[in-house]
Amino acid sequence: MFDLDRFIEECRAAVKEGQPAVRELVARAVAEPAAVLRALGEPARAGLNTLHRSDELTILNLVWGPHMTLMPHNHGMWAVIGLYTGREDNIFWRRIDEPGMPSRIEAAGAKALSAGEAAPLGKDIIHSVTNPIPRLTGALHVYGGDFFRPGRSEWDPETLRERAYDAERTRAMFEAANRV
Repeated sequence: MFDLDRFIEECRAAVKEGQPAVRELVARAVAEPAAVLRALGEPARAGLNTLHRSDELTILNLVWGPHMTLMPHNHGMWAVIGLYTGREDNIFWRRIDEPGMPSRIEAAGAKALSAGEAAPLGKDIIHSVTNPIPRLTGALHVYGGDFFRPGRSEWDPETLRERAYDAERTRAMFEAANRV
């Protein structure tokens, strides 16, 4: 059975050991997606829901809207993603630096996650996320630091040029997904 308070406390202890320890906790939690659904409730709307936030650890209940896509972005810290309902497709990007040109990115790989699966992301990963299905997708996202701190980047989805991460733009994208 998934107990949110216990999960948070276990993550707070495991973060001191690093990403592999947290990955094990997330994988164990989402291995029983129905238990996570019972504890968190069936997702009702897209959102970036904070379950825990500190300088060392952020835990989000991230709910993607149907067919929602989030532009390429980085975290500047490791992360672990665990799906408890739906599907999340990640495209991984790499920087291209050309002399005399602004830095941009190009696609370098992909990974699809379904309910019951967990995956780690390294601290230097740039990724975009799509919910490819016509219903809400729910995932636990655990970060090895304060996800909302300044200093992160996102990339314009059309030009693939880097810009400062804008948390309000991201929140607006989740809200827009609720109006579809």
